[in-house]
Amino acid sequence: MLTTLAIANYRSIRNLIIPLSRLNIVTGANGSGKSSLYRALRLLAFTAQGRLIAALADEGGLQSTLWAGPETISAAVRQGMYPPQGTRRNEPVNLKLGFCTGQLGYAIDLGLPSPSASMFGADPAIKRECIWSGAFLRPAGLLVDRKNWGVHTRAADGSWRQMTENLSPFDSMLAELADPHAAPEMLTLRELIRSWRFYDHLRTDIDAPARRVQIATHTPVLSADGASLAATWQTICEIGDADGLKEAVSDAFPGAMVGVQPVGNGLQIMMRQHGLLRALSAAELSEGTLRYLLCIAALLSPRPPALMVLNEPESSLHPDLLPALARLIIKASGESQIVVVSHSTRLVAALEREGGATTIALEKEYGETLVQGVHTLEQPSWRWPKR
Repeated sequence: MLTTLAIANYRSIRNLIIPLSRLNIVTGANGSGKSSLYRALRLLAFTAQGRLIAALADEGGLQSTLWAGPETISAAVRQGMYPPQGTRRNEPVNLKLGFCTGQLGYAIDLGLPSPSASMFGADPAIKRECIWSGAFLRPAGLLVDRKNWGVHTRAADGSWRQMTENLSPFDSMLAELADPHAAPEMLTLRELIRSWRFYDHLRTDIDAPARRVQIATHTPVLSADGASLAATWQTICEIGDADGLKEAVSDAFPGAMVGVQPVGNGLQIMMRQHGLLRALSAAELSEGTLRYLLCIAALLSPRPPALMVLNEPESSLHPDLLPALARLIIKASGESQIVVVSHSTRLVAALEREGGATTIALEKEYGETLVQGVHTLEQPSWRWPKR
């Protein structure tokens, strides 16, 4: 389980160190930085998939994602005595991401590339990557250290051994290197990160893939857009928590039953509701009903991930469904660490009351995303690796 999330110089986040628990809620007003925090988690996931630099390019490149405010914000500025203004930089340009599980920690530092004649000179370069043991980075706990092109690992006798001196500046060591003997911690973290799941594009529009017949194949994990709903539902029925599916449907739609119907070599979701003479296909369901079924399939996966992040799962749902959604999320948090990004006060209240969720309420001050009521000195202990 992640115990700490650290982000520096990404969009509206200048320096944020956040403690995490088993069930977490990220909330706040529009523009407070919820999306920035969510995207930062996605970028961390992309490091283990070899997609980090491409993901930054999709956001407009490193320069478009960097914190746009001053390097430091003085007390006089915060008190309104002076307007924010730029000063001479004390640190090189950087975007830093990291997390800690309590046993292992990881941090990555991206910066501007060295001047060259390459036409890809705008690509960010990975300046430093570190893996350590313990709650925060300290020299004695450092296990794997990457500086620019070179990666070194600490041996059992405490000495340092070279893994490579030729790692490309745009490749993360998590995605490119694998040595179970020299760096087992690297494999552990890579597999941990690759198990994370993000749901923020579950489609429920009239042309949503979930409304169509899907090929019949075992699918224990719902696809990111929800296209595999019918196959995932049937997989849960056969090898997962079939009773949990029935309870989740009944909790939200009393008297209703959801099943899967074969159509040729494919499968289709069917829902029978109280008072109707025939079952409704996925194509006939309302957006809110379909979204709730997608949430059920995602949260009751027979292969629960280490971390699941739900971005505004309450979209399209009637307020009366939110308590049932909260109970579904709470149940899933028994198997996975959950982060819910939401602006629904009713969902937040239900998760806090029934699930004891940790609420991370974000706010903006001089363009900077902060956690409400938490002073910088009250943040968890964290140390960024120096270049």
